Amino acid sequence: MLQEKVQQSTFSKTAGSIDRRENLSRKELIKEYIEPSRPVILTDTANKWPGMGKVTPEFIKENYGHLKKKIKGVEYSFADLIDRVLVSSAENPAPYPFSINVEYYCPELRKEFKPEIVYSKIDRINHPLLPRFMMHGTEVYEIFVGGKGAAFPFLHIDELYLHNQATMLYGSKEFILYSPDQAPYMYPQPHNPKVSQVDAVNPDYERFPLFRETRPMRVTIYPGETLLFPTGWWHITQIHEPSISIGRCHLSHANWDAYVRDEAKVWRRKENATSSFMALAVLAYGKVLGKIMDIQESFVR
Repeated sequence: MLQEKVQQSTFSKTAGSIDRRENLSRKELIKEYIEPSRPVILTDTANKWPGMGKVTPEFIKENYGHLKKKIKGVEYSFADLIDRVLVSSAENPAPYPFSINVEYYCPELRKEFKPEIVYSKIDRINHPLLPRFMMHGTEVYEIFVGGKGAAFPFLHIDELYLHNQATMLYGSKEFILYSPDQAPYMYPQPHNPKVSQVDAVNPDYERFPLFRETRPMRVTIYPGETLLFPTGWWHITQIHEPSISIGRCHLSHANWDAYVRDEAKVWRRKENATSSFMALAVLAYGKVLGKIMDIQESFVR
């Protein structure tokens, strides 16, 4: 009860709502939401996906239950994790984040999530000239499975300054988002400016007094709905029932330079014999490739 009261008071100052749209063309999406850096929920785009209604807890357990994953240092089978998700509670939540790298564990599932939503005039993430090693530090396609009481553990901006897509396949998930102009209140970690020091659910206002000024947006997405939000939006998630969603990251002209710089930093932090060379290669190649993509997009109407 005390935690519920804290949550209510923490998120009492909201910053409006997020549009729910249908029959939105790519041109309208870019003009009305991507270019102004506004989140949006697409209510109909994923309805025709073959995987909608198919990818359930039972499906994952039956087809991938033998696979294993470590969460916070403990190894579980997918079957065990699914069982825990189904009985998860606020008092005893299932291990989270239980995330599945689709391209690593189950690449055959990619066909279940098409036609893909394209965030820009071209799909830069899947461009034939962008090798996957230049996405080091993140997963492009990632399934998240969570149970009641689970929450993403920290307030953050997504890795590599990528744009975010989350489509609900089963159950529901709540997102709490903070617009980019609230960055001065976020108290980023000294070693990682994309992660806040603040526990957004139970903030310590003595240590982080400016966090009182934040105005979050709260939204819950349901099966068939897709939440899109550009980089720069801080966010956490909370789960109130068994849920499965698939996340996909995106690139556009707006976040390309930030992505390239951050990808180079990822390689530089590896501190091995080739890390400095790879960082320089990423910067040089990324700059050239960005220009090529800009030219390609100039011919797309």
